[in-house]
Amino acid sequence: MGTTVDHGNSMEVLTDETRGVGRTNSQPSVSLIVCSRDRPALLFDTVSSILEGNLVPNELIIIDQSKVENGALAHFQTDRSCAIRYMWVSSAGLSRANNEGIRAAQHEILVFTHDDVAVTPDWLGTLVAALVQAGERTIVTGMILPATPEGADGIVPTLQVDPVAATYKGRIGKNVLYVLNMALYRSSIVQIGMFDERLGPGTPYPGGEDSDLGFRFLEAGYHIQYVPEAVLYHRAWRKASEHLQLRWSYGRGQGAFYGKHVSLQDGYMLNRMVKEIVRRSYESLCHLRHNRPVAYDNAVSVLAVCSGVIQWFMTHRKRS
Repeated sequence: MGTTVDHGNSMEVLTDETRGVGRTNSQPSVSLIVCSRDRPALLFDTVSSILEGNLVPNELIIIDQSKVENGALAHFQTDRSCAIRYMWVSSAGLSRANNEGIRAAQHEILVFTHDDVAVTPDWLGTLVAALVQAGERTIVTGMILPATPEGADGIVPTLQVDPVAATYKGRIGKNVLYVLNMALYRSSIVQIGMFDERLGPGTPYPGGEDSDLGFRFLEAGYHIQYVPEAVLYHRAWRKASEHLQLRWSYGRGQGAFYGKHVSLQDGYMLNRMVKEIVRRSYESLCHLRHNRPVAYDNAVSVLAVCSGVIQWFMTHRKRS
């Protein structure tokens, strides 16, 4: 059967034939990996938006770590030229789920996104075309725009809205890779190593997996190319009241990332960590009187980074 899309009171069944698009032999083979945990409605919407694209992947791998199986996706069918491979797993952690998706993937080009996005029709085609043109030594990432708030105070924690394309190499002093909008060749991640399963949502350090992966690619001599034309929308389903908790979670992940890579023999990561802590501390003090939300945001981030670094050293570096 076709992909069913709800348009208010009417339903439209989309197939490659009715859309006038399809897959030609010249198009590269692509595996698209989406990981999820206990967000069935958001996940279904994400899958639907992918299948509405002008180009669809050869296979869509869904790694679902939810407590309950998603029956709608477990038996989902589409007439698009895309195999739907739904995998309900008992593991926990986004990095572990991404690794399971990589191991399950059958194709050389791997594309990643999250379960709370809406992709634009040209997103996949643009991302993959940029990767093919750049070659196997490049990782491609794209623009992340905020979707319309879902509720009076919906927020989006991760954005990349820069309209200017860029290619990064070497030690650039910042995080530029966003896994929720990323394409790469399998050979690249095989060379540098998979996602670090100690980092990311579902672990004691609920962030930092993007930073870690991007840093390891750059250290191995790969380029990271930012393609603003590859656009997706990050849905604003979280409430504003969750903002500081998100800052704490991401800050702990960033702190663990620093703790993993800091070295007295090589001052780069130590210098980078100190600069962030000093900058955020300064921002917190500057805004304390007139803009307390910004002050609290930066203060929580500083404390979280320090917490993540300390726990990483006590738990992981001590063992080594």
